[in-house]
Amino acid sequence: MERLRNPIPARVGVFGIGLAAYWPQFAGLRERLVGYQSHVEEQVRNHGGQVVSAGLVDTPEGARRAGETFAREGVDLLFCYVGTYATSAQVLPVVQRAKAPVVVLNLQPTPALDYPNTGTGEWLANCCACCVPEIAGAFQRAGVPFRSVSGLLFAQDGAAGVEAWVRIAEWVRAATAVRSLREARIGFLGNTYPGMLDMYSDFTLLHGALGLHVEVLEMCDLHRRVQDAAPGEVAAKREEIRASFDIADPSSDPIADTVRDEDLEWASRVAAGLYKLVEDYGLDGLTYYYKGLDNEYERVSAGMIAGLSMLTGRGVPCSGEGDLKTCVAMHLMDRLGAGGSYTEFYAMDFVDDFVLMGHDGPGHLAISDEKPVLRKLKLYHGKAGFGVSPEFKVRLGPVTILGATQTGDGRVKLLAAEGESIPGPIMQIGNTNSRLRFAQPPAAFVDAWCAQGPTHHCALGVGHRAGELRKIADLLGVELAVV
Repeated sequence: MERLRNPIPARVGVFGIGLAAYWPQFAGLRERLVGYQSHVEEQVRNHGGQVVSAGLVDTPEGARRAGETFAREGVDLLFCYVGTYATSAQVLPVVQRAKAPVVVLNLQPTPALDYPNTGTGEWLANCCACCVPEIAGAFQRAGVPFRSVSGLLFAQDGAAGVEAWVRIAEWVRAATAVRSLREARIGFLGNTYPGMLDMYSDFTLLHGALGLHVEVLEMCDLHRRVQDAAPGEVAAKREEIRASFDIADPSSDPIADTVRDEDLEWASRVAAGLYKLVEDYGLDGLTYYYKGLDNEYERVSAGMIAGLSMLTGRGVPCSGEGDLKTCVAMHLMDRLGAGGSYTEFYAMDFVDDFVLMGHDGPGHLAISDEKPVLRKLKLYHGKAGFGVSPEFKVRLGPVTILGATQTGDGRVKLLAAEGESIPGPIMQIGNTNSRLRFAQPPAAFVDAWCAQGPTHHCALGVGHRAGELRKIADLLGVELAVV
């Protein structure tokens, strides 16, 4: 499925450090360290980062120039590669001027020295760890937040290399997700489901804390585009729906019905209008809800879920019930490559120890290992209208749920948990639903999750993502609770 929106690569500033006094004393040392830094930059590119290099910084004056370069380029993240010993005065000015989060890379090129045969020059090519405590002390006293990654420069040299590069790759992916979010335009269509007090969102808070833009839309914006959809556009969406879903027979659920041609035709027309809305407003995500009562807007709202699921699977995450904060969580998970399906708690299974989770709204079609089913519902429980709705479960294996909420004192907060999607039957009710097992038994897990004051929805994605999400929270300057 071709994506409509892709992650925006993070601008990663890379600078190496060394001591200018060494170069005339030890022939070839500087060139060797420059080569090591080139390897670091190549790996950052391989992990999806857009590298802004300031080269090897070996004087305080060079540090100031490097910091000005990074500030001019607007980098999202700084990697300080420690090639050899350098004074902290060659590092602090870079970070102060760049005003970007910094990670110190303490990556030793050799797993162990041949101690009896190692001279000073060879030691200096491997003494990365020497100045890292000094840099940490200087940062702490100057009030500069920082992180460090220590290990081997080359992943093939052992576990310390593999682990270091896993963590560095997480930083690059996290910075990409954050940059993508900060440049995102999220549409807010209609209103929030009345009475869901956890979901009401402070638009200004989200603009200020996350850097995104909320585009407020009216149902007439979508209705006009649904009305104006050309026959060819509707036909194209009908083919996309048939390619994306299997059409289900009615289930044992009394509110299920047979999918008829007119149901697919209407869902296709609404999908065409939704795609045009996304295109016209340059949207990177959409949250929606409209109660409606026997009017055309109600009919449009009831026909949206197939189109919204297709948009979600193509990189435009869509959340129902006007839950803007969960749309943010879905956007972060999508830009990490984890998917991010609109989800809530359904039931606890005390026999097989899992939590059933899903929703009657958009699902992320790219994270199922089975073709989703499209089922006709004669009514949407708790809502107005009727129409076709997707039914699928997330693929089996490791999963992560991510929630976004607002604290009582007005801060954005993230919460996450890693688990596993396990096999077994699901309800055939035209909803996404998956069997998820977490580290704690169902009751204990739900209690622990609720203790964090969540929004009752979350984004369900594939893979274990806590490492990346911790880094996202660091980069955004928000709290993350891992349950």
